[in-house]
Amino acid sequence: MSDIDNKILNSLPSPCWLLEEKKLKDNLEILKNIKDKTGVKILLALKGYALWKSFYLVREYLDGCCASGLNEAKLAYEEFGKEVSTYSPAFKQEEIEEIVKISSHLTFNSINQFNSFASLAKKYNPKISIGLRVNPKTSVAPIELYNPCGLYSRLGVTKENFDETVLYQIDGLHFHALCEESSKSLEVVLKAFEEQFGEYLNNLKWVNFGGGHHITKKGYDTKHLIDLLNNFKAKYPNLEVYLEPGEAIGWESGVLVTTVLDIVDNGMKIAILDTSAEAHMPDTIIMPYRAEVRDAKKPNILPYTYRLGGNTCLAGDIMGDYSFKEPLKIGDKIIFEDQMHYTMVKATTFNGINLPSIAILKEDGKVEVVREFGYEDFKCRLS
Repeated sequence: MSDIDNKILNSLPSPCWLLEEKKLKDNLEILKNIKDKTGVKILLALKGYALWKSFYLVREYLDGCCASGLNEAKLAYEEFGKEVSTYSPAFKQEEIEEIVKISSHLTFNSINQFNSFASLAKKYNPKISIGLRVNPKTSVAPIELYNPCGLYSRLGVTKENFDETVLYQIDGLHFHALCEESSKSLEVVLKAFEEQFGEYLNNLKWVNFGGGHHITKKGYDTKHLIDLLNNFKAKYPNLEVYLEPGEAIGWESGVLVTTVLDIVDNGMKIAILDTSAEAHMPDTIIMPYRAEVRDAKKPNILPYTYRLGGNTCLAGDIMGDYSFKEPLKIGDKIIFEDQMHYTMVKATTFNGINLPSIAILKEDGKVEVVREFGYEDFKCRLS
């Protein structure tokens, strides 16, 4: 957390996502250190962080993007300009040609999808590198909703369903089994992956360890990750190794600045904000997790406790209960920490509420408002 000058806060439209360029750069430096000491390639997972107006900085450090379908692949191709590794649980016939032509790597989720589209992919782009996602049936994830290897998972081919004939037509294997996890968790999954699929690795060109690596979180054991990666590469010197974090790029690199619109009392003080947990911070409800609020603590620790609520008609549009040193007033700024990842990419205009504006605080102290949203953004997505 860093202090943001009140003059800057008051100059922003509200609500507003504010990316801090220095914090983003700090995260990228950590990832660069991993790359420099291991020789692995690191891709930006657009599903977690897709603020493309910041790609001028991100592309200096990372090797490209991983995309989850046509639109993300186009964004990576047009705005990032390096490798584009595209994976989807299921590709559509009418999109595959365009996807293939702008992708460097294409990973299939099933043998059926491979059989349907692999030959077409090579026809449209003879240079494309084809892979298959596998499911090691081992995961370390906080809840089942975010467990790619859970019971009856649709994601990836299990060893029991693996068709060895595809080995003559693919260049790599991909697995993804983590969510906000440590290098120790990767070690557990990697052991299972090698036990099940290690016999195939000497005949391949690359392996992708997926995302969920919390590399930039304070306390993450980067030395252990470096050792793990170097040991794997020493064992399989023919393989290019990829990581594709998303959250780690945007981790604690920016905030959501909001404003108190009203304060009501229905047994407790409730501050209604010009934002929405449902529309703008959906993971706080889905995950769920409690968003940190600057200069606030859990209820009843500081003198003044308020419930923070969103400005939609959903009864459960609640951020939580927080306590403050001073009573809140209409017009006060409420700053939600760490809101750059898995917020902007999931945000909606539910109830007609405008999306937050997007701004970047440059290292030189200047602020650039890169996007503001209005009625047309709401209207045009509906018909």
